[in-house]
Amino acid sequence: MQHPPVVIPSIRAVLRHALPNVIEGKLVPLLIFIAFLELIGATWALVVALVWSLGAIAFRTATGRRVPGLIVLSATTLAARTVAALATGSMVVYFLQPTITTFVVGAAFLVSVPLGTPLARKLAYDVLPFDDDTKSHPLVERFFVRLSLSWAFTSLVNASITVWLLLTQTTTTFVVVKSVLGPITGAVTIGTMAVWFWISLSRSGTRIVWAHHRVVGHVDDPVLAPV
Repeated sequence: MQHPPVVIPSIRAVLRHALPNVIEGKLVPLLIFIAFLELIGATWALVVALVWSLGAIAFRTATGRRVPGLIVLSATTLAARTVAALATGSMVVYFLQPTITTFVVGAAFLVSVPLGTPLARKLAYDVLPFDDDTKSHPLVERFFVRLSLSWAFTSLVNASITVWLLLTQTTTTFVVVKSVLGPITGAVTIGTMAVWFWISLSRSGTRIVWAHHRVVGHVDDPVLAPV
């Protein structure tokens, strides 16, 4: 059976599609936190930003609109940071705060798979305006399931190593190792999954098509360039 091609959207389409989601999911909570930081302190500024994110999710759910993955991830992160901020202000809790966030985010990726809504897919669709055929492509769906599971595993391992470092190593060692652990594990996870995806497409005989746009008058005319 010949699969339809996988269409990679153009840069212009990506920016036009991703910008509103980035603003709603990341920029607005950040601005709310900054605005309330001096007025009510860091902890309650986190609470206000969290309330906004949860309210955005509730509103979209009540009105039957799609909930962007960036909003889900933002709410999850803010919830973890708020819980950590409400704890005692010890050095361990201070360094443990991002670790709790990593653990909760990893759990969110893991839980999203059996629910049938892989978080990696939701995040990708916030940024990449794939066409319907590409979204329903079996290899694309399988890729986002595996990426969600891989990201969950990486996050949970990352969090576990961080806790071990925090409890057994000096502060200097902890800071140095932690500063490189996250970027390395993230790059390895994404790189490994990208290579697997490319090999899977090649073995199945599926073409990759890069979508470009030229402007004709005031209408975007999509031009597909096969690889």
